[in-house]
Amino acid sequence: MSTLQSSTRLQGKKIAILATDGFEQSELLSPRDALLNAGADIDIVSVKEGEITGWDEDKWGDKVSVDKLVTNASASDYDALMLPGGLFNPDTLRQDKHAKAFIDGFFGAEKNKPVAAICHAPWLLAEINKLRDRTVTSFPSIKSDLINAGANWVDEEVSVDQGLVTSRSPADLEAFNAKFIEEILEGKHQAH
Repeated sequence: MSTLQSSTRLQGKKIAILATDGFEQSELLSPRDALLNAGADIDIVSVKEGEITGWDEDKWGDKVSVDKLVTNASASDYDALMLPGGLFNPDTLRQDKHAKAFIDGFFGAEKNKPVAAICHAPWLLAEINKLRDRTVTSFPSIKSDLINAGANWVDEEVSVDQGLVTSRSPADLEAFNAKFIEEILEGKHQAH
């Protein structure tokens, strides 16, 4: 099925996309469109109300409307979480206690919900100590940070480890989107 063809595979699934100003534009818009085309319900969750502004390669880009403040959001309301990258976006979010608590809610002692993080977004997972003994990939400049957080870093288009989907850059979006949708369809994963 082509990514442009709409389907109902994710009908009834609610996905949170956590972002703030400076998200890499393609890394929010492409997964959002893929999830919407698969029938999912999407909330853009942020640390600020109104609109957030993307970063489009080397300049400020499009604005995206925020659906819910992170202080009013709960991981229990969602089936999965998507974290776009960009340099500014995850660096701001990893300093916000509410954003970190929201992300942490997708990881449980019993089960983990699917979480997708691309480019610099795995920084957020390192910040809340969710990468120990997990196989992940990311933008190469944060490789050492992730290894120092206990991750097994791989240079692959997309890596999947117990529902955690990671990719390196916008060039990997097609594989990233497909794997994330696949993980949502498989449901929650048992922790090892």
